[in-house]
Amino acid sequence: MARNPGTRPDTGPRVRVNQVGYPPSGPKRATVVTDAAAPVPWRVSAGDGSTVAYGTTTPRGTDASSGQRVHTVDFSAVTRAGSGYTLTADGQTSHPFAISPTVYDRLRSDAPHFLYLQRSGIPIADAPAPGYGRPAGHLGVHPNQGDTSVPCLPGAGRHRLDVRGGWYDAGDHGKYVVSGAIATCLLLGLYERTRTAAEGRPRPPRDGDLRIPEHGDGVPDILDEARWELEFLLRMRVPAGEPLAGMAHHKVHDDQWTGLPLSPDQDPRPRHLHPPSTAATLDLAATAAQGARLYRPFDRAFAQRCLTAARAAWAAARAHPEVFADAADSTGGGAYDDGDVSDEFYWAAAELFLTTGEPAFLTALRASPHHAGGAAFPPSGFSWREVAALGRLDLATVPGRLPDADREAARASVVAAADRYLETAHGQAYGMPLTEGEYIQGSNAVVLDKLVVIATAFDLTGERRYRDGALEGLDYLLGRNALNQSYVTGYGAHHSHNQHSRLYGHQADPAFPPPPPGALAGGPSAGLEDPEAGRVLIDRTADPPRRPPPQLCYLDDIASWSTNEVAVNWNAALSWVVSFAADQATAPP
Repeated sequence: MARNPGTRPDTGPRVRVNQVGYPPSGPKRATVVTDAAAPVPWRVSAGDGSTVAYGTTTPRGTDASSGQRVHTVDFSAVTRAGSGYTLTADGQTSHPFAISPTVYDRLRSDAPHFLYLQRSGIPIADAPAPGYGRPAGHLGVHPNQGDTSVPCLPGAGRHRLDVRGGWYDAGDHGKYVVSGAIATCLLLGLYERTRTAAEGRPRPPRDGDLRIPEHGDGVPDILDEARWELEFLLRMRVPAGEPLAGMAHHKVHDDQWTGLPLSPDQDPRPRHLHPPSTAATLDLAATAAQGARLYRPFDRAFAQRCLTAARAAWAAARAHPEVFADAADSTGGGAYDDGDVSDEFYWAAAELFLTTGEPAFLTALRASPHHAGGAAFPPSGFSWREVAALGRLDLATVPGRLPDADREAARASVVAAADRYLETAHGQAYGMPLTEGEYIQGSNAVVLDKLVVIATAFDLTGERRYRDGALEGLDYLLGRNALNQSYVTGYGAHHSHNQHSRLYGHQADPAFPPPPPGALAGGPSAGLEDPEAGRVLIDRTADPPRRPPPQLCYLDDIASWSTNEVAVNWNAALSWVVSFAADQATAPP
């Protein structure tokens, strides 16, 4: 039998740019793959072919994350708006790109629109999403068996719950509290940032921004979309009179994995509520507390319901502080296990304090190991498993509650974390805050979550280097990377379009739509955990078998769940960062 030598991808022109484009006043950098030891000439050409800038490259040696010898180019001096720009160096010409103050406007809408398309329990209308209309999923209509009256797993409780609604988490039909909460928090944070940021002239999100059924209700659409998930989170609570009453079930999903693709309304599998967890309960408390202060101007009754639920969840978690999700509970859905919930306690205490101002929550904050220095910001940024930074970011930015000394300490910790992430980015020839050890499943979300911190440092300080770092990090996701690949569907000359999803299974069945514009692929994962990525990318003619460098561990194939899945928390992070970037695009040079 022939042994697989590993696929060597065609990465196109050796000049790598943000294939969507650059704001006129922002940094404009590119990476050139070349064996040249000395600087080489470069030139930027306008759409009509005229040269608008030129210079020589900066050699960077061998980039460890890609195995490529590279140079960098800085053409930030080009500020004239236009389309069809190209960069030429070492005999190669880049994909075209734009320079425009509106360069991120469409993606600012498409990135959160992905969340609408992931909605459960509601028909997706074809009018706002041509080609993506489908019946409501999991409303108990044959062949569905849920989610209007879902039983607990055997041994996990006697009750049944109506847990309709929410978002399908990723490429499957499961709904998970911990990932749904962080996605909701990021959408709420996107909105709240526009009320607190002094720099960058943020545009407040409006009613009518997104293509959703709630359009015209007088509430900013981003809050409507976040509420769709928040309502689901509130439904996941164990009812009174049952063991662990007040805690949140960790997740709900099918008992077995379903095949690809499968429309949600055609899912025939039984579904169960999985046992409650302290992590899910605290994530619910944090998100509901944040929602309580943001929905108050629009719906006081809902805001009060959120606050009541947040208080009850906090009390339940305090009563049951070590109820952990089972790492082996991964049949039919992800485990989302987490054995350390000190960070969840910190996040929940922060949001409850910011909303209520009650001393008990401040006391809990100050007693947390995450309150001192930069303890809230791990080297790889925040994630659904590491959430203390979410509380720390809000403590630094939301005014009016925190004593001055604590607030200044929170602000200083955000800036210090941003400095660390920027230092990482400056050490990378591709300009993103990602180290070799961070090419994991969802590595693109690692980038985005760090960019949220860097961008917040700009909001706090007004120092341009933070703004520039956030913008340059976004370049990596949109084509300035070792694969010359935009990881966002519909954006760039060469973009991902076969993401792992049961909803968008066009590659496997042409009757299904492809992933929608604005869908973010998970990105390179050095572990190549799924069989298809391992089969295609690992060189098994070598002894031992040889994996590609981390940046090349990506496969745009529907079967590659470890490198190419979609997820609501990843797209929520993309929505936050792109909203920030769009705000900066009109800033003066």
